[in-house]
Amino acid sequence: MQVAIFGLGYVGFTAACCIASEGHSVHGIDVSQKKIDAILAGEAPIIEPGVLERLRDGLGKGLITAATQIGDELRDVDLAIVCVGTPSAADGSHNMGYIAEVTRQIAHALNTSGPRTKPLTVVYRSTIRPGTTDELIAPIFRSVAGPNVFETVSLVYNPEFLREGTAVKDYFEPPKIVVGTKDGLPNPAMSELNKNIDAVTFHVGFREAEITKFVDNSWHAVKVAYANEIGRVCLQLGVKASAVHEIFVSDTKLNISPYYMRPGGAFGGSCLPKDVRALQHIAGDSGANTPLVDSLLRSNDAHKHRMFHYAAEGLKDGSKVLMAGLAFKADTDDLRESPNVDLARKLLEAGFDLKIFDPAIDATKLIGANLGYAYAQLPTLEHLLVSKETAESTQFARVIATNATAKQLNLPANIDIRDVGSIP
Repeated sequence: MQVAIFGLGYVGFTAACCIASEGHSVHGIDVSQKKIDAILAGEAPIIEPGVLERLRDGLGKGLITAATQIGDELRDVDLAIVCVGTPSAADGSHNMGYIAEVTRQIAHALNTSGPRTKPLTVVYRSTIRPGTTDELIAPIFRSVAGPNVFETVSLVYNPEFLREGTAVKDYFEPPKIVVGTKDGLPNPAMSELNKNIDAVTFHVGFREAEITKFVDNSWHAVKVAYANEIGRVCLQLGVKASAVHEIFVSDTKLNISPYYMRPGGAFGGSCLPKDVRALQHIAGDSGANTPLVDSLLRSNDAHKHRMFHYAAEGLKDGSKVLMAGLAFKADTDDLRESPNVDLARKLLEAGFDLKIFDPAIDATKLIGANLGYAYAQLPTLEHLLVSKETAESTQFARVIATNATAKQLNLPANIDIRDVGSIP
């Protein structure tokens, strides 16, 4: 393929070298004449293992060229990859100036390069706010290159996952490939580019692809901050942090896994809130400062409140509502710090006519802390619980599904069900 790369910084230059090493012709474009001169002289503008050898090999085979202007190169290009910077603005948002400018340049080049004989795929790898492709990039193309531009041009958002020091290895062995297109379908040029890379591939819409880097990088930041907070607690208590780390990362069933990572219901139950509070106390008592851990319960409370609004959204005052599942988990009667108990209390306080279906709960058999928590939050619990028959035969304005308990009900196909245990 003929590939053009806009922006020869860390991501763009690494991509250029790696793509050329697979036999594709790569034309790099960057505003810095100094950088272009160095690349054409066989000198890498970045220090990264493996790129210099690939640069010189690509130059020697005539597969790598570079310039400061697009010129007429775009006429024969199959794939244009945008890797310009999106630095932080003063308010923390991304500065989209470079994205807008390079998009205008590409669109103008389409106008001046004459009719295309083959389709062009324009791929954005810069980190951009969700909605940017639809609301900024596509409108610029239509404005500059005409309303029919997307008859021959396809837009793709394809986030990169390169780490400094292992960028070449990460290019060929990425943790995943995410290809965002308007219709969420595969793009032929991207399939050709990645045909030799063995990685799970997700074909999604623009916005799902655009948010990926924010989700990933924020999670990485959480992991670093959390690990360091635990490290500080260990230091204060004389605990060997490396041993604790070894134990923690050995658990790939729960600790490092998809478990607990699905957006949905708030955490609760007898363990997580209690242990978080205990760790907060230990950290405070020992003199360690753990702001991330300290924020967990506040974040969880905020989530519970948002799920209440999601559950009640659009309901009229006094509506009959059925909650399916009160316990923290289906098929158990553990109500201790169940977020579903909090939700039921909020629904009652808001004036809704609430009934609860949870066959695992017998209000007369609750004991100990389970009994105390349930009745402190829901003193009329015994009158709120209804049988399966009543739940299925009563006409409710909405059924609120909190866990798998809802699957035990045979409900009419047209009933309004709001699942607060899973965010769509």
